[in-house]
Amino acid sequence: MSAAGPLLEAVGLTKGYTVPTRFFAGASRVLPALRGVSFALGRSETLGLVGESGSGKTTAGRIVARLLTPDAGSLRLEGEDWLALSGAALRRRRRDVQIVFQDPLASLNPRMSAGAQVAEPLRIHALAAKGAIAESVRSLLGDVGLARETAARFPHELSGGQRQRVAIARALATRPRLVVCDEPVSALDVSIAAQIVNLLLDLQERRGVSYLFISHDLAVVSRVAHRVAVLYLGAVVEQGPAAVVVREPLHPYTAALVASASASPRPGWRPKPGPPPSALDPPPGCPFHPRCPIARERCAREAPALADAGPGRRVACFYPGEMG
Repeated sequence: MSAAGPLLEAVGLTKGYTVPTRFFAGASRVLPALRGVSFALGRSETLGLVGESGSGKTTAGRIVARLLTPDAGSLRLEGEDWLALSGAALRRRRRDVQIVFQDPLASLNPRMSAGAQVAEPLRIHALAAKGAIAESVRSLLGDVGLARETAARFPHELSGGQRQRVAIARALATRPRLVVCDEPVSALDVSIAAQIVNLLLDLQERRGVSYLFISHDLAVVSRVAHRVAVLYLGAVVEQGPAAVVVREPLHPYTAALVASASASPRPGWRPKPGPPPSALDPPPGCPFHPRCPIARERCAREAPALADAGPGRRVACFYPGEMG
């Protein structure tokens, strides 16, 4: 990470959703999606947020993109309080943080051509003169590997990979410092997904953009990310350099994710059978202990804190590394 400080720093992000109960009319409970999540992201760096469905990674990404507001915690963008901005100041700063969603068919307007959608942020933020917008759009489409003729086509006329390239071009139109990539390749075929991953890597090298890359697939994240944060039931259970975490996972949950992404995982790396616990009623102690193959009595009583575990690494486990 740059000596000038992180591009983005999140501290103690907490977010809950109110959900109705089945047993009492009008009654509700709070479903905790994030429980004190902290991370930092450097300039021209990719941080991967990894976890299964319900881990809170998408909620974290949408808070970073200012699509959601946390219940507690802080978020600083280049040292500025990103959550405190509003009005004209927020509109000006929004160009620095963009998002690419999982399903481009849902995120693109079906009634607008690809070129019009890429041009829209240029107009909103006055980033190109009226007579130069068409050329800027052609340049952006070329940057993501699309022919200039694509500008006249509508989303339903494009393949899934082409639609995602349009979405990436639209995100890059404002020349952002940070792009939140929310499962950007999970809806694509494997070969197309690999092309999009390579495109993102190439764009980062050429433009110096940072990515917050959200995925359930640790194999994809290890290809893209410099560092990784593993989330389980709304909390970070492991952080570290992506290549090191994949090669030598310290938390049993991370080891299970590595195993699920491997062609021939070690049998001992599988969690115990059974569904994950509900976030509404998490187990006492370590939230992973009901599924953990190495859980002991202490794990059912105490919740381990996220603690240093070597250079650049942190883990929330009383017995780190025993799965490896």
